[in-house]
Amino acid sequence: MNFSFSSKVKDLQRCLQVFMDEHIYPNEQRYHDEIERNRWSPPAVIEELKPKARAAGLWNLFLPDREHGAGLTNLEYAPLAEIMGRSFISPEVFNCSAPDTGNMEVLARYGTGEQKERWLKPLLAGEIRSCFSMTEPGVASSDATNIEASIVRQGDEYVINGRKWWSSGAGDPRCKVAIFMGRTHTGRTDTGRTDKDRTDADRIDPEKTGRSAAPHQQQSMVLVPMDSAGLRIERMLTVFGYDHAPHGHGEITFENVRVPVSNMLLGEGRGFEIAQGRLGPGRIHHCMRCIGVAERALETMCKRVQARVAFGKPLAEQGTLRADIARSRMEIEQARLLTLKAAYMMDTVGNKEARAEIAMIKVVALPAVATNRSSDPDLVSITSLVSCLPSTSLSKRYFQRISETSEGYSSLRITALTRSAGESCALNCDSADPMAERTTRMTPANIVRECVTVTWFSTTGAFLTVVTGGF
Repeated sequence: MNFSFSSKVKDLQRCLQVFMDEHIYPNEQRYHDEIERNRWSPPAVIEELKPKARAAGLWNLFLPDREHGAGLTNLEYAPLAEIMGRSFISPEVFNCSAPDTGNMEVLARYGTGEQKERWLKPLLAGEIRSCFSMTEPGVASSDATNIEASIVRQGDEYVINGRKWWSSGAGDPRCKVAIFMGRTHTGRTDTGRTDKDRTDADRIDPEKTGRSAAPHQQQSMVLVPMDSAGLRIERMLTVFGYDHAPHGHGEITFENVRVPVSNMLLGEGRGFEIAQGRLGPGRIHHCMRCIGVAERALETMCKRVQARVAFGKPLAEQGTLRADIARSRMEIEQARLLTLKAAYMMDTVGNKEARAEIAMIKVVALPAVATNRSSDPDLVSITSLVSCLPSTSLSKRYFQRISETSEGYSSLRITALTRSAGESCALNCDSADPMAERTTRMTPANIVRECVTVTWFSTTGAFLTVVTGGF
């Protein structure tokens, strides 16, 4: 596994770092001031910097498609996303901000010519923005089979009904389209008929016919213009008091919203297929941006502890703080390496085969950064109360990082990984091994128990295997 970067990537890294120093960091305060004056209006500074980024060749770097993007692999883009993640304003300047990145990838990969012309083209140009409407307040949407919103075909139109929340980007006045995930009840029925054989009546109310599709073939994704009749933004949700203006995370009601059949993405019942293709790269992007946040936070911490004196000596000479800094450095390095491995696997064996690594970075990389010592309450003491104020870059990025992690419970990924690990142990054990019989009887609970044992051992130095009895 070779994580060395090509000369092309190194050149892009240098260009990004120069651009960040010259244009991004000096304008963070201006961005904040403009937002404070008019919270739900796009800051002028962003629109001023976009042409400069484009002229510097730092535009749409996330897209692996050479026709529309830079043609970089996931592994090549990862270090660039880390640099961009160091500032809360930079991803949009380079047209590499969520959820537009994921939505553009969906349109580039699955969109029709008409859909690309109407929506992808202006998104690539940074002229409009978009949102992604999947999560629902009424159900546990981390299991997307629970989704209740409906997409019902009536003639040449789909009628959409449902309530969504945490639709990131919905508050931006430039947001012109939403990718909406809902239930269509399509696919092969229990009578063996395919969707082509079904009537409009079957599609409208399949429950009356006694037929339904497989659980993962009941969801579809459709493009919904934000100015559609019946679409109503109820409110902007907050995290720790932040509303993330002018981006926002909206709660939206869709009431008898009608869109043409041509707005369907890929086909009825293909929503899960699209979601899996979208989420893999998205998690890589989020993880690397978060690592950029952690690096900047650690740098801030190191500068502060050298400048502050307590009990007769600099904070940097206090033993506990030195240990915190050392642990932060180790955690960041571990998270980066795991994320790079996931990117490498996605590039070499594909998203499906790399699903375990993708789940791992969601579980390990983001929480590792979220609990990193350089951003925990200790840092509040070190950098003083000003670190908690909304005007600081660090506090804004901390909020943004929490927002970015809200794409489903990490425990779901742990469960999937545990099941996979248990199956692997059972399949690969050698019957001649005296541990084989015990291994084949391993249950997810036992595996988690052993993981807890190892974790506790690594942080306390105590041999807790004796206490827990192993498996």
